[in-house]
Formats: sequence, C-alpha cells, structure tokens
Amino acid sequence: MRLAFTIQLQHRGTMGEPILEIAGLTKVYPGGLRALDDVDLSVRRGEIFALLGPNGAGKTTLIGAVCGLVRPTAGTIRAFGHDLATDWRKARRRIGLVPQELSTDMFEPVHRAVSYSRGLFGLPPDAGRIEEVLRSLSLWDKRDERIMALSGGMKRRVLIAKALAHDPDLLFLDEPTAGVDVELRKSMWHQIDAMRARGVTVILTTHYIEEAEEMADRVGVIDRGRLLMVDEKDAMMARLGRTEAHITLAQPLTELPPSIARLPVEIEEGGLGLCYRGGDGTGRGKAEVAELTKALIAAGIDFTGIDTRESSLEDIFVSLLGEEARAI
Repeated sequence: MRLAFTIQLQHRGTMGEPILEIAGLTKVYPGGLRALDDVDLSVRRGEIFALLGPNGAGKTTLIGAVCGLVRPTAGTIRAFGHDLATDWRKARRRIGLVPQELSTDMFEPVHRAVSYSRGLFGLPPDAGRIEEVLRSLSLWDKRDERIMALSGGMKRRVLIAKALAHDPDLLFLDEPTAGVDVELRKSMWHQIDAMRARGVTVILTTHYIEEAEEMADRVGVIDRGRLLMVDEKDAMMARLGRTEAHITLAQPLTELPPSIARLPVEIEEGGLGLCYRGGDGTGRGKAEVAELTKALIAAGIDFTGIDTRESSLEDIFVSLLGEEARAI
C-alpha cells in the first residue's frame, strides 16, 4: 500500500562539493560471494541520496564499508577528504548510522543510551542537545524507561536518536522506517527533512520507494553488487519514465485517422476509449498527449474526459530490475 505524503520539503538549492567519494569498491566474502563489484559513487554535501535495490543487492554492505563495519576487498573510500583506510578516526566522528537491526543495549534507559552514544565520538556531555534530540523524536517522556520496555517503533526512534547524538554531517539510514506504523514514518521523515535543511547529507535505503521519490535529490540503483545507474531523480524520471493517458470518447471509434495513428495510441475495447502510452526515454509524453487532444479536435472526434498518469519512481525501478524489484 502506498503512503500519501504531505511533507513540505525545504528548498534544496544547489548541492555542495563531494563529501563522500567511493572508487572501485569491491567486497568478496569467503566462499566467493561478491557483495560489491567495482562500485564508484560520489555524494555531495547537503543532498539526500537514495540507494535502491532488491534484497541482497549490496546496499547494506556498501553502508557497512563506509561506516567501518565491513572491510573492503578492494577500492578506496574518502569522506570529508580523509581516506577511511588510513585516517578513519577523523572522518568517522562526522558519520552517523541508523542500522536495520535493533542492536542496542536493551537494559539501558533511553536517556543514558543516547548520551553514551554521544560520548563514544569524543564529544562532551550536552544535556540540552540530548533533550532536543529526544523531544524531536517524541522520546522525552520515555527517557527513563529501559529500551527493552519500548514498542518496536519506539526502539527504532532510539536508534535514530543515538545516530543523531553526535550531530553527524553525513547520516546513513538503512531501512529506517521498515516495520513501523504510518504516523511514525511521517514523524521520522519530518525529522530527516529538518536535518537536511541544516545541511546534513543523508544516504538512505528504503523498501518504500515512494519515500525516495518524495525525499531524494538523486537516486542510485544497485543490483548484484553493481551500481547500475546514478542520476538526479527528476532527470531519471523524465528520461526513463512514460506517460499513460486514457481518453473517453463521446462516440465509438473503429479506426484511427492517420493524424492520430502516427502517435502511440490504441483503441480500447468497445471503441469508446483511446489509450496513449508513450514518452519512453524521451520525456515527451505530456507534449504528445497535448498533440493527441489537438488532433482529436481537428478530426472532429468528441471526447468527454482524459485521465493522464506519469510513471512513478517505483514503475521505473521495476522496469529496470524486473521481478527482482518486486522482492524488496
């Protein structure tokens, strides 16, 4: 089921210089599984970058390599100008991670767990900042409760609070809204949008592609460890998307006039409708629908309604990866 978003995004403006540069990144596990295969990627300061791919595509492995949880087989990773193989401490303190798994100390009270995460990065205690983070995630009233006593959604919020405690400049979100309710998802994305407005760079993976469509500046598609495509989201949708229009006719039609037959149009069953499917790879779908309506008027063919639909990012994703994409 698709989630209808009402988030008003901040003006994105011009993205900054690259803060994460990955070149030739490869990870081969014992037994021969190639989780990452010669991945090149550059992420700019202040953008939201969505990494999409089916289960097992390499998304979590890539995040783990940048965050120091996975040792690459080959390739280089530079963050904030530091080579993570030789100077990882300076870069790591500016990186936050919200993992998929709820791997945190279940016996700790919320406030102490989040404060401890801040200290792990060498930052002094800041009660005011911790309170701000907890309040922003509706955790302040739960601050003295043990994590084990919280609901699954609240535990997920704690993971985000821990990742935000040291004010990272680059934040990884690995399926941050998986398994949480709609209201919590909305709350989390409002929080992410607020961070993005402050200049935090966000890299996310998500099962909910409509979230990526709503939030992301750029999108990367990864499959079997290889990065298949990286592009501005709007450019990708214009280049790979298609337009579909259904036109209801006032009178049945049995044959298309030549002026209309030159367009990708078919007569629907019963002759009382036309179906246009076009714009694939050209971005000309809307213009051709306009041409079609003019041609109908010029040919004296009356119509009573037009229903037009543009491809979603999910449509494009499925067309790229086929049935594999439906498994995410």
